[in-house]
Amino acid sequence: MNTIVEFKNVIKEYKSGDHILRAMNNVNFTINEGEFVIILGPSGAGKSTLLNLLGGLDSLTTGEIIVNNQHIESFNDNQLTEYRAKNVGFIFQFYNLIPNLTALENIELMKDIVDVDINGLEILESVGLKDHAKQFPAQLSGGEQQRVSIARAVAKQPTMLLCDEPTGALDSKTGILILNLLQNMSNNKNTTVIIVTHNAILAQAADKVIRIKNGQIENITINENPKKIDELEW
Repeated sequence: MNTIVEFKNVIKEYKSGDHILRAMNNVNFTINEGEFVIILGPSGAGKSTLLNLLGGLDSLTTGEIIVNNQHIESFNDNQLTEYRAKNVGFIFQFYNLIPNLTALENIELMKDIVDVDINGLEILESVGLKDHAKQFPAQLSGGEQQRVSIARAVAKQPTMLLCDEPTGALDSKTGILILNLLQNMSNNKNTTVIIVTHNAILAQAADKVIRIKNGQIENITINENPKKIDELEW
């Protein structure tokens, strides 16, 4: 398998007055193309910082981040914008939907960002929201808004999907639907899916599990026979 992501000696520090917080402390790991990766760790461990660095939303202090053989830590603002638009799909805990666009329009907006064929209704159906296509975000529940944001991220067919607690606002049945969708993208479309979560049960379904504690890699586990989402005992 081809390596798509490599972190080399990554350090990320935040300064507040005289205080320096080291959120990433000499982090090293690789992720292969098409892997379904779970990043586990307690609150404040550095999981979201890692995701933001990989997504080009934050800059490191020292080290290297290599994606598709490109050193994104050296990208300028325009290069980072292009990198995020063409390569990365984001699924956040916050939905970031455009309030004056319908659910369908929020998804089909991706046509203006990437050159891919998008069937918005089909993608909404994959997250169980085809009947809500003409509704605006304010007319949707929190869980429904989260599903629209997931559908929007999936629609652009990114190289990588970066997911920060993607099922946090969903009931268990809908959460399983979404996780099945993400695992299928990894298995069938060779999309690299990286999920930050507190839910240790998901580790059983991952190709690779990266555990983080206090800004450092605690351990990395490779699953030779990962379970299907439907096989997990919730």
